[in-house]
Amino acid sequence: DGLPMIFLHHQVFKHRKYGDLAGIFWGDLMQGFSMQWWKNKHNGHHAVPNLHNSSVDSQDGDPDIDTMPLLAWSLKQAQSFRELNADGKDSTFVKYAIKFQAFTYFPILLLARISWLRESFKTAFGLGAASENAKLELERRGLQYPTLERSGIALHYAWMFVLSSGFGRFSIAYSIMYFMVATCSSGLFLALVFGLGHNGMAVYDATTRPDFWKLQVTTTRNVIGGYGIPQFFVDWFCGGLQYQVDHHLFPMMPRNNIAKCHKLVESFCKEWGVKYHETDMITGTWEVLKHLQNVSDEFLVEMVKDFPAM
Repeated sequence: DGLPMIFLHHQVFKHRKYGDLAGIFWGDLMQGFSMQWWKNKHNGHHAVPNLHNSSVDSQDGDPDIDTMPLLAWSLKQAQSFRELNADGKDSTFVKYAIKFQAFTYFPILLLARISWLRESFKTAFGLGAASENAKLELERRGLQYPTLERSGIALHYAWMFVLSSGFGRFSIAYSIMYFMVATCSSGLFLALVFGLGHNGMAVYDATTRPDFWKLQVTTTRNVIGGYGIPQFFVDWFCGGLQYQVDHHLFPMMPRNNIAKCHKLVESFCKEWGVKYHETDMITGTWEVLKHLQNVSDEFLVEMVKDFPAM
């Protein structure tokens, strides 16, 4: 996902059109991701990282943490689906999903790319929108490059069909297995990087959100080497998103300059007393799982308090 991200953040070309076209090549054609789907979702994320929707039906929060009923990043989010039920209680599915979310986190990440491919296909071919926000954008503007997006995604799947079938040599079962392993492993690696950037960090709602600078910094985690994982591997694996804090403050800054910016941002945060968090990949992943478990524990305690007869 690194190359589409670089071009679609307009870090390379002066004219946005060229960045969009490069994003279609590296996104739609090479990965099966719709350029417009990604931009709508990602622009919302950059504007309000780790910010809750104001209600279960609203679209004013960060789409990247709109993961209910599978995962909840705060007690408020865990309880948000109660308003959908006539009795005001949690459904059986929500109870079990949130209770075991620290254990289901990685299995869910394995399916992340399948979800992204599905939403991309729907967006490109006019079969629906991933959110009400995206639906409004499509109704007002339509697809910017409908022919290119559809052609790119169609060619992507044609190539994946040829590759997964071993150019016609593999059995149907083996071809399906090949496609699923490639798709799920890719989704896991991408989601790990994205998750390290924000998951397990501060979560806000509209009434408690800080100013722009603090919102970007306190909801974001930088990643460094550690526990035997060298920095050069982190730099390669994260593709520039190891400097997630700095990227969120200056999303259009070219990746080759972000390390220089990092030193300035860090010193500025220390000067003004803003918490600036960075950690290694192992500790960061543990922080994510620990956060999910803490939300689960809070959810179960509150559920017993609210409904003691259960």
